[in-house]
Amino acid sequence: MRALARTGLLVAMAFAGGAVTSAGVASARHDSDSTYRHLAVFARVLNYVENNYVDEVSPVALIYGAIRGTLATLDPHSSFMEPEQYAALKSEARGEFGGIGVEVELRPEGVLIVERFEEAPAIRAGLRIGDHIVAVDGTSVKGLSLPEVVRRIKGRAGTRVVLTVRRAQDAALQTIPVIRDRIYIASVSARRLEHDQAYIRIKSFTERTHHDMQRGLLAATGDRPLKGLILDMRDNPGGLLNEGVRVADTWLSEGVIVSTEGRSGEPDVEFAHPKGTEPAYPIVVLVNGGTASAAEIVAGALQDHKRGIIVGTQTFGKGSVQTVIELEDGSALKLTIARYFTPAHRSIRGLGITPDVVVPRRAATEVSGNVGEKVTKVDNQLQAAIQMLRRQSGSKGRSGRAR
Repeated sequence: MRALARTGLLVAMAFAGGAVTSAGVASARHDSDSTYRHLAVFARVLNYVENNYVDEVSPVALIYGAIRGTLATLDPHSSFMEPEQYAALKSEARGEFGGIGVEVELRPEGVLIVERFEEAPAIRAGLRIGDHIVAVDGTSVKGLSLPEVVRRIKGRAGTRVVLTVRRAQDAALQTIPVIRDRIYIASVSARRLEHDQAYIRIKSFTERTHHDMQRGLLAATGDRPLKGLILDMRDNPGGLLNEGVRVADTWLSEGVIVSTEGRSGEPDVEFAHPKGTEPAYPIVVLVNGGTASAAEIVAGALQDHKRGIIVGTQTFGKGSVQTVIELEDGSALKLTIARYFTPAHRSIRGLGITPDVVVPRRAATEVSGNVGEKVTKVDNQLQAAIQMLRRQSGSKGRSGRAR
């Protein structure tokens, strides 16, 4: 977004000593005097630690730690990324990352492998669908969140990760080393359902999400008009805000998609455009507690415009916008610069989006058949969405147009 880009530039200029108005300069000088006095204290502490601490420590590690401490006083979404972390973030924004090529779910007995990507390191190492990962590099996954387990499994291509797994039909543990590789994933998957309806799943918002979604719609539509759509954004952590805006614009012909308000208080508003708007078929949007950020923007826009029915459970409630500022050594600062609001000017920060129809998810995965051959997914939320879409497709009273 143009205004967000400008805000990010202003933030960068502030660190470099950009020009401001005369009144601002006086205020900044007063603040700077105080800041520099405290920076002198920090420099003195740094010098003491470098020269007197019992073990030798890296000055870079100390400075990076200090930066993290600074950002820890802000909000949970502002953070500092070392060069390697920032490189990984840029790769993920392009739809690629270093990993082993598996899809996993958190289960009481461990982290269950439910899918393997073709020609991925997981297959070459002998990991199977139905394996339970109980430890990563010797550290138990018990008590860890699924994102934390995934973060530990991911890593730079060419590096090794050691997984401790239990076969579903064998109580003995196995230690399996896996060499990570570059994994390329599509953020969108699509398929045609019965009755000329389609299912599209958006896993995250990367640089190609809108493009891939358009291709998915085209593939699912074929030569017959679409009569209904299920848009699945469960466990979608978000990603690029502008891609979320473009996705929402696909089904909205007019009105506000999202507005953002930063420190100045002046809102920046993104509007829908009539060009390229999809026909007014019914839409059911699936969400859950893992639906966040740009995914919540899409869900909130479709809900406020009465363009789609939101089904599932309460979303995460991120509600803020970050800009990433690359620094001179390849590290980066991710800084919260604005809060966003739905078209009805709802702030979902800490609250999330409440579904129009609440459908709690029951146990979704059952391992059946031979290990490594089949994992049956029993998805009650998806089944509920399909039934709801069929009822909507038969209804004459709902236009589905943005209003």
